[in-house]
Parts: sequence; structure tokens; C-alpha cells
Amino acid sequence: MKKIFSIMWKDLVLRFSSPAEWLFFLILPIVFTVVLAGGTGGTGDTRVRLAIADQAQSDLSAELIAALEESDTVRPDVMSLSQAEGQLSAREVSVALIIPPDFDLDTLKQGRIELELRQQPNNMNASIAGRAVGAILQRVSSAVDIASQATSEAEALRPFATDTERLQYFNAALDAAQEEIDSAPNRLETTVGSTSTGIDYDPGASSSAGQLITWVFIPLLGISGGFAYERQQGTLRRLLTTPTQKSIFLLGTITGQVLTAIAQMLLLVGFGILVMKLNWGQSPAGLAVMLISFALASAALGTTLGTFVKTEGQASGLSMMLGMVMALMGGCWYPIELFPPAVQNASKILPTNWAMQGLLNLVHRGQGLEDILPHAGVLMGFAVVFFVIGVLRFRYE
Repeated sequence: MKKIFSIMWKDLVLRFSSPAEWLFFLILPIVFTVVLAGGTGGTGDTRVRLAIADQAQSDLSAELIAALEESDTVRPDVMSLSQAEGQLSAREVSVALIIPPDFDLDTLKQGRIELELRQQPNNMNASIAGRAVGAILQRVSSAVDIASQATSEAEALRPFATDTERLQYFNAALDAAQEEIDSAPNRLETTVGSTSTGIDYDPGASSSAGQLITWVFIPLLGISGGFAYERQQGTLRRLLTTPTQKSIFLLGTITGQVLTAIAQMLLLVGFGILVMKLNWGQSPAGLAVMLISFALASAALGTTLGTFVKTEGQASGLSMMLGMVMALMGGCWYPIELFPPAVQNASKILPTNWAMQGLLNLVHRGQGLEDILPHAGVLMGFAVVFFVIGVLRFRYE
């Protein structure tokens, strides 16, 4: 056992002797996961940000801003005029709404009210925000028109005793008009087609699982490079002069790499849980089985590859090429359903395909241990076959 731990420690020190190893161990997997997921949130406010400089501070401007806050299209952000102009100039926002000081009910009744909408040229978000502001302003204006007409009709039937009484009647009519407009039924009905696309896809879950597989699979294939390096340096030949058996050397090397891979996967799973809010923890037992079986299958393939390559450079190139191709064909970068049926069937001979589907069953489809056992069983089958081939073909030189 002491020899096994010594071999594991030696490989660990060699692997992380360069700070650049952390780039591939943790930084790049996280970066690619976030980029392919389209960000870490996925459920945030996706409305167009609208900078608003409210110079009027009137009841009407407050009503307009409140209506904009309820919009499904724009997200109002009230600030000073200088801030709005600065953010628009720095392209931090694509559109800014300037509410003039005379924006009030009296001006609106006179029909000479104006708003200033500044926007970036040829910008789709700015165009969308402009239409949203126009639609909401039209709704507010319609309520005022209705209230003004109602007040005029009431005054024609019975004149108001005072201006205060007239204003109270107008405000009551305005509130009633706004309620009627808000409660009006939609004239446009939207029907969503029920035809299934056949693609069960979640960007966050797919990106997290796919990048975990990719960036763990390639280093485990890189076990082949370690074997080639040991042969080139003569380390394996020197083992012949010691009591260390071939099985002890292989066990120490493979166990160390597998444990390192499991630690890497746990860190990436933790990132998915804490930052991306993914449901990795629904079935801890199922997750443990999938991670271990995938690590063993990958390490076994790396062991077999190490018996065929002759140099460390050759092993490094093959590990990267095979890792990327098998990850792509296994559905780790794009949904496997997007590939032609022939490719989907052919990908079932790849361990990456079985690992990806098993992990998606856990994190995306909410399944448990029993549901991923077939996938884990296939991965363990890969591990047994490749370990047998690798051990039988292993040579010290």
C-alpha cells in the first residue's frame, strides 16, 4: 500500500508542477461551462434596459414609469439626466428616455406633451424599447382623454361648484378609465404549437455535464502520455530491479489519476450547484456511481492508449484529438439529437455518450440511481474491456 501511495504522490506532483495545469483543471472548464450555458443565470431579467431621466417628477411621469415597470419588454432604470447621457454615450444602455419638466396632466390635456427618446443607431434593442414606450404612452394618454371627455360631459349636465370639485371628478374618472383599460381583454390570442421537437435540452444542465465530461476525459486519456514518458526516461526499466510488480505500478498510477479526476468533477459539480443553481444533488448515490464509473472507463481507455503510443508528444496529441472528437460525437457540446440518426447510433460505442446521457438523467431529467444504472453498467463494461487490454499489452519498454 505504501508503494501505491508513493506512485500516486509522484504522479500528482508531476502533473501540478506547473501552475498552468490549473488552467485546464479548473479555469477553462468553468469558463466554457458558463459561455456555453449563456451565462450563469438563465432565469434573470432579460428585458431591454431603459435609462430614464425624470425631470418632471409629476404624477403623470410616476404613472408612466410604473406602467413601464410592468412591461414585458423594457426594464426602466431611473437616474439623473447626466447619468443617462453618460451611459448612452458609453453604450452601457442602448436607449434613454428623457421626461421633460412640463410632463404633467395639464400639458397632456392641451395635447402638446413631448418626450425625448434617445437611442443608439441601428440597434434592435433600442427599436424594441421605442415601440414599448410608445404603446404605454398611448395607453396613458387614452385614459386621460377618456377622463377629460367624461368630465366635460358631466360639466355640461351640471356645472361644478368649484375647481376642486372638478379636479376630484376628473381624478375619479381617470382612475376608472385606467381600470377599464387594464382589465380590457386581449384582442390577440397566442396559440403555442404542441408539436414536439424531439430535443430535450437545457443550456445550463447540458453545458455543465458536457464540459465536466470533456475536461475530465482528456486528462484521463493523458495517462498514456505518462506511460510513454516513463518509458522514454527509463523509469519503467528501473522498476525491473525493484520488488515493485507491474500490477502495483498500474494500480498506483491509475488510482491517483482517477481520484484526481473525481476531485475535479466534484469541484465542477459544486460550481454548477452554487453558481448555476443546477439540481446536481437530487440523487447523491446516482451521481457518485456515474462519476466513478465514468472516471474508471476513461482511465482504462487511457491505459490502453498508453500501450500503443511510443512518445509523450504522440500521446498528448492523440489524447487531445480523441478527447475532443469523442466529446463532440457523444453530445457533450451539442445535443445528440441534432446529429443524423446514423451518427446517433454510432455514438453509442463511445463512453462519452453514455456518460452524458446518464448525467443528464440526474441533473436535467430529475431521475435517480435506478435510472442511471444501465449507463453506469455500460461504462463499467468499457472499463473492464480496456483495462484488460491495457494490462495485457503493457510493457516496461
